[in-house]
Amino acid sequence: MSKIVNSIRKARRQKKLTQEKLADKIGVTRQTIIALEKGNYTPSVMLALKISKFFKVKVEDLFKIKR
Repeated sequence: MSKIVNSIRKARRQKKLTQEKLADKIGVTRQTIIALEKGNYTPSVMLALKISKFFKVKVEDLFKIKR
């Protein structure tokens, strides 16, 4: 079974942002950021695009499929 993994935590820490600040910037709750970073939540395409745009990286660089 495949799973989507992401590097949101790494990107967030590189920008020295708290989970709360990142959540505010992209318009979600802190709980959403926590769930994303833990891999407990797969974002919608719209949210994935919004996050990648915020970090100025390609979606493919932020989200990967792990088999």
